Amino acid sequence: TLIARGAAFADEIVIADLDRPGPQVIAPDDPAPESEIWRALVLGTRDYVRKCGFESVLLGLSGGIDSSLVAAVAARALGPEKVLGVLLPSPYTAPGSIEDALEVAGNLGIRTLSLPIAPAMEAFDEILAEVFAGMPPDAADENLQARIRAVLLMALANKSGSMLLSAGNKSEAAVGYTTLYGDMAGGLAVIADLPKGVVYRISRWLNKDRTIIPDRVLEKPPSAELRPGQTDQDDLPPYDLLDAILHRHIDCSEPPGDIIAAGYPEEIVYRVLDMVRQAEFKRQQAAVGIRVTDRAFAADRLMPIASRPWWREDAHR
Repeated sequence: TLIARGAAFADEIVIADLDRPGPQVIAPDDPAPESEIWRALVLGTRDYVRKCGFESVLLGLSGGIDSSLVAAVAARALGPEKVLGVLLPSPYTAPGSIEDALEVAGNLGIRTLSLPIAPAMEAFDEILAEVFAGMPPDAADENLQARIRAVLLMALANKSGSMLLSAGNKSEAAVGYTTLYGDMAGGLAVIADLPKGVVYRISRWLNKDRTIIPDRVLEKPPSAELRPGQTDQDDLPPYDLLDAILHRHIDCSEPPGDIIAAGYPEEIVYRVLDMVRQAEFKRQQAAVGIRVTDRAFAADRLMPIASRPWWREDAHR
């Protein structure tokens, strides 16, 4: 029988009388799911960073939803004076993204630093010009930008004695929509166990009392901004569809046949599951994350790093 319960993710003293006439329970009101996830992220970040011996953190602040939420968690966990948001604009970065990043930083009270990466991009292009001659631009060229950013962020982290926070989410990690040794770099992946839809949900909940993450950040199409006019949906299904398929496959362990039978497009289901399988080698090298779901990668879903697509042969079992 439950007699008393303290608040989750908080220090609390609870005094309970064991000799009581009635069955009343001493417990705080059940918080909203968003509140519990938020407090778990804040406590997890604070404990992990401090127990690893760091007092401050930094992160790449892109003006997108993921880095905005990570910055908000870090500011609450450690204090805004302990957080540095680094803007790393490229020639493909929209002016609005820079404005959004600065507005988020201002709302949180964190410091910012801007390091444009165009000179580094030009240097790499010159070094690789002969090797890449005659080859069309592709993901290799785009990923150079993410890796340039990682080098600069790690240099700043080392020089300042800060921990670098990664801003990748669970949806991206699931399908490998990340750059190894690029945006995956960091000592802690704060929202690694949050699907993209939950990132939006927590961000909107966070704005309930005052605007922390601007409406424009919540409304604009997600984009890595590695090429002109790029959006995530150029390469991925819509996030609501992607998250639904991933939930059934990863959290519920449903085989593709069951997912397709539930009404999801067969071609997209197979494509997503192939991406999940092929990205296992990336996830094995990812920064540690804070677990907030029942099936976090690494801890709860142990899979072979390399495997064949068994579902192609046994899709409807």
